[in-house]
Amino acid sequence: MSERLPVFPLGTVLFPGLVLPLHIFEARYRTLVRELIASPADDPHEFGVVTLRRGAEAPPADEAEDDLVTALAPVGREDLYPVGCTAELRQVTELPDGRYDIMTVGRRRFAIREISQGDEPYLMASVDWLPDESSDDLAELLAPRALAAFRTYLDLLRPDSEILDAVPADPTVLSHLIAATAQLTTDERQLLLAAPDTASRLRAELKLLNREAGLLAKVRAVPVPLSDLARPASPN
Repeated sequence: MSERLPVFPLGTVLFPGLVLPLHIFEARYRTLVRELIASPADDPHEFGVVTLRRGAEAPPADEAEDDLVTALAPVGREDLYPVGCTAELRQVTELPDGRYDIMTVGRRRFAIREISQGDEPYLMASVDWLPDESSDDLAELLAPRALAAFRTYLDLLRPDSEILDAVPADPTVLSHLIAATAQLTTDERQLLLAAPDTASRLRAELKLLNREAGLLAKVRAVPVPLSDLARPASPN
């Protein structure tokens, strides 16, 4: 059975367990934050984050101060990727002018059935919750390989990185960390978010990380123009 959920179109992909800070300046999303704060403690204080397809954003020049908050033009289902993740409200700071700085954490994945604009000033969506993931034997086997590939990739990308100072033991958490951290295109991140299970995501990440590590190693080894190795850039 589908469920209605307030949704916030953004230019980024959110994964379960990952932190997403946001600066809320648009009136309709200020309303959403106020309603979440005022809702009963037992209610989930969360909204859906769905990623805008390239070209769907149209922020006015005086409101473009935050790259993440770009959903200022009317959007429909065709402007959004079909799978999103809820953001659970963890911390709210109200600014003197009525804007908010909020801290959220990714919680549940969902697939969009329908987007609607009803009585609420913000978008609502009918969504189907995607199954909670749990690690199986295959995921347990793939996790060490994915972690090793991720370490190699990070060493090539930024040797001083502290991302893996505390390595998550859970393969599902690791798969989400890799998907959110690696420099991938939005399409690639969305495919990872929509993966049916942890093993499928880790398998896909192994291929992506090996590809990226190969490109980075080639850049370091041969003095070729970066344009020769260019791929579509991610807006995130």
